[in-house]
Parts: sequence; structure tokens; C-alpha cells
Amino acid sequence: MEIEKPPGKEEKTSCDLKCRVWIESKKLWRIAFPSILAKITQFGILVVTQAFIGHIGELELAAYSIMQIIAMPFVQGTLAGTSSATETLCGQAFGAKQYHMMGIYLQRSWIINFSTATVMLPVFIFSSRIFKLLGEKEDIANKAGEMSPWFIPYLYNLVFNQTIQKFLRTQLKNMIVGWLSAISFVLHLLLSWIFVVKLNLGIPGAMSSIIISSWFVVIGDFVYIFGGWCPETWKGFTLAAFSDLLPSLKLSISSGVMLCLELWYYSILVLLAGYMKNAKTAISAFSICINVTDWDFMLCMGFLSATSVRVANELGRGEAKAAKFAIKVNVGTSVSIGVFFLDFVFITWPQNRGIAIGAGRQSMAAYVNMCCYYAVGVPVAIPFEFVQSLELHDLVLQCNPEAFKLLLDTGKLELAAYSIMQIIVVRLGQGTLGCQSATETVGKHFKQSNAT
Repeated sequence: MEIEKPPGKEEKTSCDLKCRVWIESKKLWRIAFPSILAKITQFGILVVTQAFIGHIGELELAAYSIMQIIAMPFVQGTLAGTSSATETLCGQAFGAKQYHMMGIYLQRSWIINFSTATVMLPVFIFSSRIFKLLGEKEDIANKAGEMSPWFIPYLYNLVFNQTIQKFLRTQLKNMIVGWLSAISFVLHLLLSWIFVVKLNLGIPGAMSSIIISSWFVVIGDFVYIFGGWCPETWKGFTLAAFSDLLPSLKLSISSGVMLCLELWYYSILVLLAGYMKNAKTAISAFSICINVTDWDFMLCMGFLSATSVRVANELGRGEAKAAKFAIKVNVGTSVSIGVFFLDFVFITWPQNRGIAIGAGRQSMAAYVNMCCYYAVGVPVAIPFEFVQSLELHDLVLQCNPEAFKLLLDTGKLELAAYSIMQIIVVRLGQGTLGCQSATETVGKHFKQSNAT
């Protein structure tokens, strides 16, 4: 009878590695899938509204587009950035088993975000004048001014929606957010059809459906948190939230700058579209192009969330090696998806921002964004706008490398090749710098944890 030999050291190591990758992948998708579902459905609400407004009139569509792509990214990017500080603090607190601090961090983020949203109210109150100062067409600016007050309730929805999502995500309870977001999307479709098509309420009907469906998610989150489903992390309201606000504020500012620099870049491109000959068509068309590209962006945001949570959790435990392994698995997953779909954004973008947020190194990512988008992207886009037969084609290329066929149709082959290489190299270079910086931060954090 033959005796089965125990597995050799190499075979055992290989088996252990496969098991570790499998376990880490399950943790990744447990966070990423609900996040992707929430991001896609919540972004879908804005896209559906744009589709319904497109049936109302060309001027209304251009006005909504300019509000959605210029004003909202300014506000939404700021609040998303300041909210990412919640992901850093809550993620590390959960890893360190300081559960009671998570509720305090959430309340501090509400205070900071509510104050930030109130400060940015003039963007909506004086939007018509702002757009005119920026050189937009008078009829589009006036219509945008009429529409802008409807965005104020949605603005304050973001104060709670952004932070609560991150609060629940860091403790692996974000599936409820995904389902609530999916239900709100269906609700929005129904309300938009009733208000715009059946009742013919126009802009008020379309914007009312946004307000109702978006606040539906927030109310559902409140019920989940206050109803006792987060007993360890939510201990009720406390005055401790008003103390030590300065460190949270500093991290929130650096987080806001990091994301705003990227989102504002696309707003600048829409502004450039407003200077073209047929401004209404150019703004509307370019806005739709960005919305199509943003579906891909929402998938990236889901992986960004998963990366930041995994890194923050492991750093909170003081396990830098586990954080590095999580980074490797997340990078491998993103690269595999990006290569399969020939998507350069997916190869670099999610892990860059996610690692920076999880490690609390948002300021480094902000410098990278400044160089890539404003030292290279905008200077390249502006002169191309005035080249005959390019205009919108080049602006689309700045957002989406896969749109190179539009430029090829113009006969500017050399220009198209140069632009494609510029976008690809910038994004890949951005990814390399982001990964290198965040990985060094993880190691430093681990040494500091051991020293204490």
C-alpha cells in the first residue's frame, strides 16, 4: 500500500497563495459590487432626467447639461472629496476595533459637509450671472438660472448620502445602500414618466422626481442606522462630534482638492464647448458623451471604494503587509478587467485613488491630478478647439481615448496619434505615481504603529 507523501514546501506555498488571493478577492467584491450598484443607479437618475428633459426642448437640454456638467461637479466633487475623509477615518477605526469612534466621525462629517454645502449655495443662487461671466450664451445661462434652485434639495441630499455610504461601506454593511439605490432608480423612472410624459409638468416635474428618489435613499439609510442595525458603531448623537474638528477638516480639504481637480477638468471642457459656433448642440452633445463615458467611471468608483476600505481596514489593524497584499490583489483585478475590455481608465484609476484615500494620502494624489489634468490636458485642449474641423472631436478625445475615430474622420491623422498617446501616457504615468506614493505610505504607517 502506497503512503501518500505530504505536499512539498513549494506546493504548499502555492496553495496558500491561491487561498489568500481567493479570500481577498471575496472581500474585494463584497465591497465593490454594492458600491458599483449604488454608483451606477444614482448616476443613472441624472442620465434618465437628461433623457426626459431632452424631449422638452433643445434649450432646456442645454441648460440642464451645463448645470449637470459644470455646476454639479463643482459642488458634488467638493462634497465627495470631503466625504472621502470619512472613509479614511472610519475605515481605520473599524480595523482598529474603535467602533464607537465611527459614529462620531460620521457626525463630524455631517457638520463639515453641511457647512460646505451652505457655503456653496451662491453657485446655484447666482448661476445665471456666473455662466454669463464665463461667456456662455445668454439664453442658455438664463434657462440654467431658472433651473438651478431645483438642484438645492439635491445638494443637501449629498451631504448625508455621500457620508452614510462610506460609513456603512467601511463596516461591510453597504449592501443596503446598493438595494436602496436600485429601488430609487426604478422609482425615479416611474415618477419621471408620470410627471413629464403624463402630467406634462416639464422641468419642475423632472427635477421633482430627482429630489424624491434621491432623498428616498437617505431616508432609508437613516432608518437602517437609527433603527438599530449598527449597534456597535452608532451610539446616538453626541457633543463629542464638535470637538477635534480641525484634523477632520484638514483631511476633508485635501480629499476635496484631490477629487475636485479631476472632476472640474471635465467641467472646463464643457465650458470650452460653449464657445463653439453651435453652442446648444455642442454643449448637449458633449454632455451626453461625458455621461456615456461616466458609466465606465462609475464602475471605477466601485473599485475605488473597495480599495480604500481594504487598505484603511488593514492599516487600522496595523497590518501593512496585509494592506500591501490587498493592493496587489486589487491592482491585479483592475488590470485584468481593464485589459479584457481594453479600458485604460480601469487599469490605473481605481487603485490610485483608493490607495490614497485608504492611506490618508489624498494631498499627494492632488498634486498628481494638478500636473496631469491642468499642466497637460487643458493646455492641449484649448488650442485644438480653434483648429478648423476639430472642436468637439478633440474635447471628446480628452475625456475618452476610445473616441479617436472621430478625429481620424477629420483627416488629422498625426494630430489624432499624438493626442491618443498623450492621454494614454498621462493616465498610465498618473497610475504609477499614485501606486508608488501610497505603497510607501503604507510602509511608513506600519513602522509608526510598531513604534507605538
